[in-house]
Amino acid sequence: MGRQGEMTEINLVPMEDSSSGHSSIEHPSRTEQRSSSANHNTINHNRQSYSYSYSQSRPPAPGHYHYSRQSYVDDTPGASPPGTPMTGGGGAHPYGSLQPPRHPSYATGNGVDTRSSSPFPQSQTPFRSQDTLRPLFPDTSSTFFNKDWVKDGSIAQLHSRDDAEFWHGWKRNLFYFAPMLVALSLALYWIYFGLRIAFIISAQNQKRATFPLAWIFVAVEVSVAIPIFMQNFWTMFALKKRRRPKLRLIGNDVPTVDVFVTCCGEDDDLVLDTVRASCDQDWPQDKFRVIVLDDGKSATLERAVRDLADTYPNLYYKSRPKFPGVPHHFKAGNLNYGLDEVHTMPGGAGQFMAALDADMIPEQHWLRAVTPHLLLDPKMALACPPQLFYNTPPGDPLCQSLDFFVHVCEPIKDALGVAWCTGSGYVVRRDALDEIGNFPLGSLAEDVATSTLMLGKGWKTAFVHEPLQFGTVPEDFGSHLKQRTRWAIGTVDTSLKLNFCLWGDKIKRMSFAQKSSSFLYAFLSLFNILLTVSMFALPVVLIAGKPLVAYANFEQLRWLIRACFAAYVANRATEFVLFIPSGYHTGQRGSRYQLWMSPYIALCLIRAFVLPKWLGGQAQAFKPTGSLQSALNERDAAKRAPMWRRMWTIIVNYMAWFHVGYVYFCLVAVAMSSYRCFTNLTTKDILICLITHAFWPPLTFIIVCSSFWIPITYAVDPPTVPDREQLLVRDPKTNVAHPTKESKKIAFKGQSAWFEFELTFTTLYTTAAFVASFFY
Repeated sequence: MGRQGEMTEINLVPMEDSSSGHSSIEHPSRTEQRSSSANHNTINHNRQSYSYSYSQSRPPAPGHYHYSRQSYVDDTPGASPPGTPMTGGGGAHPYGSLQPPRHPSYATGNGVDTRSSSPFPQSQTPFRSQDTLRPLFPDTSSTFFNKDWVKDGSIAQLHSRDDAEFWHGWKRNLFYFAPMLVALSLALYWIYFGLRIAFIISAQNQKRATFPLAWIFVAVEVSVAIPIFMQNFWTMFALKKRRRPKLRLIGNDVPTVDVFVTCCGEDDDLVLDTVRASCDQDWPQDKFRVIVLDDGKSATLERAVRDLADTYPNLYYKSRPKFPGVPHHFKAGNLNYGLDEVHTMPGGAGQFMAALDADMIPEQHWLRAVTPHLLLDPKMALACPPQLFYNTPPGDPLCQSLDFFVHVCEPIKDALGVAWCTGSGYVVRRDALDEIGNFPLGSLAEDVATSTLMLGKGWKTAFVHEPLQFGTVPEDFGSHLKQRTRWAIGTVDTSLKLNFCLWGDKIKRMSFAQKSSSFLYAFLSLFNILLTVSMFALPVVLIAGKPLVAYANFEQLRWLIRACFAAYVANRATEFVLFIPSGYHTGQRGSRYQLWMSPYIALCLIRAFVLPKWLGGQAQAFKPTGSLQSALNERDAAKRAPMWRRMWTIIVNYMAWFHVGYVYFCLVAVAMSSYRCFTNLTTKDILICLITHAFWPPLTFIIVCSSFWIPITYAVDPPTVPDREQLLVRDPKTNVAHPTKESKKIAFKGQSAWFEFELTFTTLYTTAAFVASFFY
C-alpha cells in the first residue's frame, strides 16, 4: 500500500503526434511538494511522474492519476455522432434539461430548496467518493480530502490489486504454485496413460489375443481427459500476473453515462430495487441517466418507475414496440433499442453505456470503480465486474454461484487480454459499440459475442475483480436448468458464427492467446456430449465381465497402481491450490456439477444444432430466468410442495430419470462384477479381481454416482432460503436496499462435508493400494 499520505499523480494530456496524427500521452515532470497539517503532524505528498501501464513489470504504488477532460473529444471519423455530449466547462451540461433531485435532505425547515440552480456546483457539493478513501488515511483532518488531495477529474489508486478484498496473504502466495502443480499433474497423468497403453500391448502379445474393450475404455478415458488437459494447461497462465489496480474516479468532473436496466417479466419489487440502487450511484446526477428497458411492457412497473422519477428526475422508462412476425432478438434487441432511443432524449447519448440485469443491485461506488479502467486506456472498450449473488442457498447444492468462473477463470482470461463481458454490471465505450454495429443480433449470448467482436476489432476488455454488484440465482430447479442450457447454446452458437474464433475477418485482430481461449470455452461446452457418452464405458465394461485395466504380469499391475496413485494425488493437490480464490468447496461443487449437468447440456446442444425438427430438434428458445415462476416453491419452508410432487416433477418433468437410471445401472454393474470375483478360490485372486474391476483406484464409480444423485437429494431435501427482503438492508428514508454482509457469503451445509468424506475415503483407498503394491 505504500506509506501513509504518499501518492502519485499523472496528468494524461493528449498531445498531437506529427508522425501519425493521433494523440499521445504527455507525462509532466515532478511537481513541487505539498504538505497538509493533520492532528498537528505534517504529511508530505511527493508527486512523481511515470508512465503507467498494466503491462509494466511493477505496478505503481497506491496513487493518484489525473485525466484531461479533452481526452474524451474525438474528431476522428467513426467517433460519436454529433450531439453526443462531452464533458468540459463553459458549455451546457450533457443532460442540461435535468434538475437536481427533489430529495427531503435538501430542503430547509420551510420546505424550500436552497441549493444553487447550477447542478452540483463544486464549491457546495461534497465529494461522496471520499468515503471509500478515508480508511487509507485515518489520521488526516476533515479538510485533507476536500482541498489538499481530491481534485476534479482525478483517479485514485486504492490498492495495487483490484482483488485484494477477495484473497491475500498466504493464499495468494500458495496460488502461484498452481501452474507448477498443473504441469506436474499433466505429466503424471500422461505417464499413467502411457503405461496403460504399453501394458495392454504387452498383455495382447502374451495372450496372443486382442482386448477390444480395454482399448475402447482407454480411448474413452483419453478423449475425456484431453479437454480437461487443455483447460488445465490454460490455467498455467496464472503465472502471468494481472496488473490491474483498484481504482476510484474522484470528484464531479466525470464522463456521461447511460445506465440501462434490462428486464422482461421479473417481479416489480426485484426490478425496483435495482433501479433505486442505480439512481443512488455516487455520480453527479446531471452526468448519468438510468433507463429501464422493459421488454415485458408491464403497466405496473411503468407506473412505479414514473412515480420514482419524481425523486430521481434522471430516471426514465422505455418499452420497445414488438410486431408480429418481426424478430425482436431478445436482450440484444432490447439493448440496441435503448442505444437508439438515447439519441432522441435531452442531451443526446452519453459517452459510455452501462448495463445491469433486472436483479443485479449495484454497489454505490460501482461507476466510480469501473469507469477509471476505461479512462486510463483509450483502447479499452469494456470493463466488467463479477456477477455475485446474495440468495445462494446454503451449501449451493446445484452450484448456482459463479465463484469459480469469476474468481479463477476470469482473472486468468483478463491476464491474457481476453476478459469476457459477463452480461451485467459492465461499462462500455460508445465508440467501440458503434464500430461493431452495436450488440450483435441472433445470439443468446450477446455479452460473449459483443466482447469477442470488440477484441476482433483490436479493442481491449478488462475484468474488474471487485464485488460491485449482487443479484439473485434462479429459485427453482427448472429455472436453473433453463438458464445454464441457454448459456451453453448461446456460447456454442456464437462460436459457430465466428468459426470458433480460429479464422475470419471478424476476429482477425485477436491475439493467439485470445483466439485459443475463445476456442477452448466453446469446445468445453461441446465436451458435455462426449462426457455423457463416456460415463457409460465403465458400467458396460464391468457388465461384460472384463477388467478395467490390462497387464501381462503382476509387476506391471504394481506399476499401474503406483502411477495411478501419483497422478491422483497430484491432481488432488492441484485442485486444492487451484480452488483457493473461489474456495475449496466451491471448486469441488463445480467438478460435480459438470458431471450431473452434462446430460442436460448435451441433450440441449444435440437438439439445437444436430437433430432436425422431425427428429426432435428445436429452435433456440429464450425464457428469462427471472420470469419463470417456481411451481414447487422448494426453497420456501412454508410453501414448498410435498416430497412426492417434488420427486415427480424433477424426475419426470425435468428428466432426472436419466440420473436415476444411470446410478442403478452403474451399481448393478459393480455388484455383478464383484460377485464374479468371489467365485475365485484364493483370497489373493479375489483381491486382485476386485481391484482390477470395479474397485480400481480411485473408485471412480463412487464419485460419479454421488454426483449424479444430486438432483434426487435436492428433490428430497431442498435448501431453505429466507425471503428476499430478509437478505437486504433497506434505507427507511430512500427505500434503497443492498444485500447484508451475511447474504453475500455461501453458508456451509452438511452435504459439503459428506462429499469431502467421499473424497477423503477414495484418497485413503488409493493410498492403501499404493502401499500394498510394495508388499504383494
